[in-house]
Amino acid sequence: MPIRRLAPAVVNQIAAGEVVERPASVVKEVLENAFDAGARRVDIEIAGGGRDLIRIADDGSGIPADELTLAVEAHATSKIESAADLERVSTMGFRGEALASIASVSRFALESRTHSEDEAWRIEVVDGAIGSPAPTAGPPGTRVEVRNLFHTVPARRRFLKSETAESARIAEVVRLLALARPTIGFRLVSNGRCLLDLPATDDPRRRIIGVLGEELDGRLIEIRGEIGSPADGTLTSVWGLVGLPETARPTAKNQRFILNGRAIVDRSLSHALKEGFRGLVEPGRHPVGVCYLEMDPARVDVNVHPAKTEVRFRETRPLHGLVRRAVQEALQQADLARNLALDVADDPAVGEPRPSGGSAIARPAPSSEPDSGFGGSSPSVPSSRSSRPFTEARAVGKSRSSPGVDLSRVREAIGDVPMPATPPITSAVEVLPTLVGSDAVLQVHQSFLVTQDAEGLVIIDQHALHERVMFEKLHDRCAAGPLESQRQLVPIVFDADPASIAALESLAPLLERLGIDATPAGPRGVAIHGFPTLLITRRVDPGPFLSELLERAAQGEIDRDDHEAALADVLDVMSCKAAVKAGDRLGEREIAELLAMRDRIDREGSCPHGRPTHLRIPIAELERRFGRSPG
Repeated sequence: MPIRRLAPAVVNQIAAGEVVERPASVVKEVLENAFDAGARRVDIEIAGGGRDLIRIADDGSGIPADELTLAVEAHATSKIESAADLERVSTMGFRGEALASIASVSRFALESRTHSEDEAWRIEVVDGAIGSPAPTAGPPGTRVEVRNLFHTVPARRRFLKSETAESARIAEVVRLLALARPTIGFRLVSNGRCLLDLPATDDPRRRIIGVLGEELDGRLIEIRGEIGSPADGTLTSVWGLVGLPETARPTAKNQRFILNGRAIVDRSLSHALKEGFRGLVEPGRHPVGVCYLEMDPARVDVNVHPAKTEVRFRETRPLHGLVRRAVQEALQQADLARNLALDVADDPAVGEPRPSGGSAIARPAPSSEPDSGFGGSSPSVPSSRSSRPFTEARAVGKSRSSPGVDLSRVREAIGDVPMPATPPITSAVEVLPTLVGSDAVLQVHQSFLVTQDAEGLVIIDQHALHERVMFEKLHDRCAAGPLESQRQLVPIVFDADPASIAALESLAPLLERLGIDATPAGPRGVAIHGFPTLLITRRVDPGPFLSELLERAAQGEIDRDDHEAALADVLDVMSCKAAVKAGDRLGEREIAELLAMRDRIDREGSCPHGRPTHLRIPIAELERRFGRSPG
C-alpha cells in the first residue's frame, strides 16, 4: 500500500484515542478550557453516564463568533504560538486538539458569547462535518454539548463501564479539578439528580473539606515548606492539608497533588507524602492529603502525555524531599504522643471506670512479637531477665552520692546534635535500689528507658527509638551524598541465584549511593568490595545483609522502578540492622545521645515500621491508679 495522507477525520479520531478515553476525559478537557477562559462557575449536566449527554456551561470570556470554526479544528489554539512556548506552559490546555477530537467521536455543538457581543453564536459538528456559525440566544460564556459519545466508534463504546461507574468517574474528575480551582463554583447533575454542588471559596481549606468529606473537619493538619530562591527561578513551595494518622485509607485515592493549578498524578510525590507518615501509618494504608505546589513552569514539562496529568520534573529529588519534610515537620508539631491507660476494669480497688472523653488508649505490642525489621527478629533477651528484681534497674539520674557527667564529653560523643531542651542528664551510671531526683533515666531489663516529661511517666523502647534515629540519620546522609564506604581487603563472596544477580544490576546506582560496592562473581555469586562504614561500626555482617536485600528485591518487595521508594525500603533494612537491640546494655553516653536525638526528630513517636518508640502514662492515670485525688 503506498504512503498517503490520512483524512482529517481519521487523524482526529486517532488523536481522540489518546485524549478522549471515556466520558470523564471529555469533562476534564472542557473544564480545563473553562479555567483558561477565566470562568467563575461551571455547570455540568450528564445523562447515561456521559454516553448520551454531556453539557458544560461556564461564565468565562467566551469565543468570538469569527473564531468558532477554528476552535473545533485540530491543532488550533490561543494558548501557544511557537515550540518555545512549550518550555513554560502556564495554561491548562495548549495542544489545540481536545475539541476537534471530541467532535470527531460524537454529535457535537459549541455555543459561545463574549462579554462585548450582544448575542451568542452556535456551531455544530456532525460526523466530522463542521457547520457554519449561527446566531442564538445565550448568556456570556461558553456551552459545550456532546451527545452520543463514541457513536462513530462503537467498539470503544462497548468498552465503557456501567452508567453508574462512568458517572462516578466523572464525579471524581470534577472533585479533582474543583480542588485545583477553589475560587470556581462547580455543580454536577446526573439524570436530573445533583451529585455535587461546591460553591466558590477563597479559602482552600473549605474546598478540601467539601471534596474529601466533612468528617475530616478538625482532623487535618496544615503543611507548608519551600526550597530554592526566587532570584534564580528555583523557588518551589508546597502548601496543603494532610489527615491525622488515624484517617489513613486502604488506597491512595484521597491523595491529590496540584501543580501550578493543574491536577497531576506523580508516583514520587505520592511516595514522599507516605514517607512523611513513615512509622505513623501501617505500610498497607495510605495517608489522606491535598498538596498544592508552585514552581517556575520552565522547571516542569507538562507536554508528556495528551491527558496532561503526567508531568516530568527537571529535578525530582529536591521536590520529594520538600514534600516529605513539610509533612514530617507538621506532624512533629502536632501532639501525637501515645498515652497508655492502665486497664482497671477487673480491679475493684481502683474506683470508678475511666470517664468517657479521656485520652485514647494505645497499648504497646506484646513482648513476644518479633521485630518488624527485615531479616528476622531482634536478638532475644534471656528469659531470666523477667525474674530480675526491679531494684536492679540501671539508672542515669541525679543522686546524692554520684558525681556529675562531663557534658563536653557527651557533646563530643553526639557530634553536632544539640542537647535536649529538658534539664540535662547529670549523673553516672549506677545500680540503684530506687530513683533519686526528678530527671532520672532508668534502663529496665536492658530494653526500655524510663523517664518523665511534663505530662507523666515516659517509657521508651530503645530498639524502636534507635531504629527511628538511624533511619533519619541515614536518610539525611544520603541526601547530602553517597555514604562513606569501607573497602574490604578481601572481597566477601556469597552464593546468589540469577534473580538476585539481576536485582543487583538493576539496583547498582542505588547501592553505590548507599556505599555498597558489589559485583557479580560468576554465574551464581556476588562479591562485596565495599560496605558502608556506619553499618560496619554497628557490627552488621555484609554478606547476609546484601543477600537478604537482593532476595527481597528479586521478589518484588523493593520497587526497582521508583528510586526514592527503593531508597526508603533499603534504609528501612539498614536502620533496623544498625539499631541497638532489646537486651543490649547501654552506657551513659549512648543513653544521652539517644535521648538527645529523640528530642530532635522523634516527636512522631513511632519507628519506621509503625511500632511506638515511647508510651506515656499520664500523671492523672497514676493518681487514679493509686487512689489519689488529682492535683
